[in-house]
Amino acid sequence: MNKQRAQEIAASPVMASVTYQGTPIYIQAVDEKNETARIYPLGQPENEQHVSVNSLVEQ
Repeated sequence: MNKQRAQEIAASPVMASVTYQGTPIYIQAVDEKNETARIYPLGQPENEQHVSVNSLVEQ
């Protein structure tokens, strides 16, 4: 996924189907400069992590 699409998904009130390494995730924020996203698996906000936006896949 590119950073622009990741930002659109993060800003949208509509939940998009996105995965990271096969796990459905929620995108909290996108760091445009570093091209990373702050994500967590659905239902597990305590497992927040920062990953490359390139590693995210929109279903």
